[in-house]
Amino acid sequence: MPEIRHVGFTLAELLISLAILGVIATFTIPKILQAQQNQKFNAVAKEALSAIGGAYSLYKINNQVGAGTSMGDLTQYLNYTQVDTSSLVDHVPTLTSRDCSAGPYICYRLASGAILWTDTSSDAFAGTATTDAIEFFIDPDGVYSGSASGAGKSAQLYLYYTGRIASRAYIDTGTRLEGSTKNPDATLEPSWFSW
Repeated sequence: MPEIRHVGFTLAELLISLAILGVIATFTIPKILQAQQNQKFNAVAKEALSAIGGAYSLYKINNQVGAGTSMGDLTQYLNYTQVDTSSLVDHVPTLTSRDCSAGPYICYRLASGAILWTDTSSDAFAGTATTDAIEFFIDPDGVYSGSASGAGKSAQLYLYYTGRIASRAYIDTGTRLEGSTKNPDATLEPSWFSW
């Protein structure tokens, strides 16, 4: 009678396989979670940019755009849940935070949880309206991280007279934004932001 042999894995082989899978999971799961968070932040920012672009279009239909037009003028056409006067907003990577309680700075909490920060006194189409832009920040998670390079850092953006919205790395030439403090600088864009 032929001998019956049982074929299978030994306990040692199973433990080695599990250890290898554990090492692979240790390196891949955080990257997958970070990619998902970046996609979420980017989607929140794109939604906010779309709302700001729409608010600007509605403002132009009902008003004359001039050198004094600011983000404060557009907010009547912007869908936000509340004016936030107590939060700190993450600044762009490597720079400090912005305070929502210190006027003339105003923060608007959007339905997505993001915070829109703007300076209503100086960020307007100052000077020659056609070559200037309104500066604003979008903090996608609306939570102050307290670090110089946290995941939820803000994106610094500009709304041009033409309705174009640009990030720090895509500032138009021939505008006041090319001054010493606002030169195009892609290193100041958060890792989650992309066009």
